[in-house]
Amino acid sequence: MIESFGQEALISMVLSLFCIGLSFWSLQSLRLDQLFRKNQVARARMLYLLLSIAIGSAVSSFFLNYLQWARQLPLLF
Repeated sequence: MIESFGQEALISMVLSLFCIGLSFWSLQSLRLDQLFRKNQVARARMLYLLLSIAIGSAVSSFFLNYLQWARQLPLLF
């Protein structure tokens, strides 16, 4: 029982980091730097980072909820 909590925590952490990395990689294709004034590179990078964290967290939360629902589905019958 306690081992499953550790496994779920590890899966959650790995999935969250993977989704954040994937969203950061995906956001690199956008030209958001055109929205910023010149010499604002640090702010543009911070925006990329914050957007990737927000999107990655939402995606990983969706998949973790879906996994939890799939585990609870046999309890219906």
